[in-house]
Amino acid sequence: MKQSLQVASIVERHMPEDGSRETEVPGLTLFRASDVSEHDATLYKPSLCMVAQGAKEVVVGEEAYRYDPSSSLLVSVDLPARSRVVEASVETPCLVVVVTLDMGLVTELFSRAWSPPAEKGGGRGVCLAEMNVPLADAVERLLALLDSPADIEVLAPLVLQEITYRVLTGPQGAQLRQIASTGAPAWRISRAIQWLREHFTEPLSVDALAQQVGMSTSSLHQHFKNVTAMSPLQFQKRLRLQEARQLLLVDSIDAADAAFRVGYESPSQFSREYRRMFGAPPKADIRSLGKGVVAAAR
Repeated sequence: MKQSLQVASIVERHMPEDGSRETEVPGLTLFRASDVSEHDATLYKPSLCMVAQGAKEVVVGEEAYRYDPSSSLLVSVDLPARSRVVEASVETPCLVVVVTLDMGLVTELFSRAWSPPAEKGGGRGVCLAEMNVPLADAVERLLALLDSPADIEVLAPLVLQEITYRVLTGPQGAQLRQIASTGAPAWRISRAIQWLREHFTEPLSVDALAQQVGMSTSSLHQHFKNVTAMSPLQFQKRLRLQEARQLLLVDSIDAADAAFRVGYESPSQFSREYRRMFGAPPKADIRSLGKGVVAAAR
C-alpha cells in the first residue's frame, strides 16, 4: 500500500534509533526495532496499532495475532498481552505506529451516529483487519503533524476524531460499538476490566465483581473470556505479575517485597507463577533484562 511507504518514511525520520516514544502529538506513539525479539509482556490500552514496515505478533491468552503493513490491530479494552517483533533487520527495521483511543470520544461519536442498542453479542477485545485507504490516510496526516508542530494543537484533535470514526465504522468497529453501548455485555465487561485495573492488588471475589457490573457470575465468566481470552482470575494474575516485574526493574526491590505489594500472600507462590509467565525466577529474569530497563508498554 502506498500509504505504508509514506508512513514508514515519516516514522523512520522521527525514530532514527531503536526504541519507543510518545510524540508531541497526543495519543501518538512510535516504535522502531532493528531485530526480531522474544515475547515480552505488556499492557495494551485501547488503541489502533499499525506496522508501517516489518511485522509484529501479539499473543492474548493463547491466541496469536500477526500484523504487518497490510493489516491493523485494534485493541478495544485494556489487555495484558505478550508481543514480539517477527520481521526486522538493520536495513529494514520494524516501524510501528500506535494511536491511543480516547474512549470518551468513542462514546461521544457512537451516541451521535448510532441509536443504541448496538449489535448483540461481542467478540475479542483485540482483532485484525485489512488496512483500508481512508484509515491509513488519516493516520498519515496525524503523523505529518510531527513536521509542523505549530499545527498540532488545532489539527490533532480533528484528525484523531476522524481516525476514531473510521475505526468505529470499519470492519473492526463492532466491538468498540458494543463497549460504547451502555448496558451491552461488552460495556459491562469493560467496567469489570476497569475495576480490576484499579484494584488488582486486592482479593478478588468473582461473585461480587459480577454483582457490581450487573451480571450473573456465569455470564461474567462467559463474556469476560469472550473479550479477553482469560478468566477474571487469570486477568488479575497477569496484571499482578506484570506490575511486579516493573517494580523489580524500576525500584530494585526484592521478590518478596514485590509479591506483597501486588497482592500475593505467599512469596513462594509468587515465584512459581512468575517463572511460569516469564520463563525464569524473578532474580534471574531481572538480571537477564538488565538493571534499569523498563518493559515497553503501549
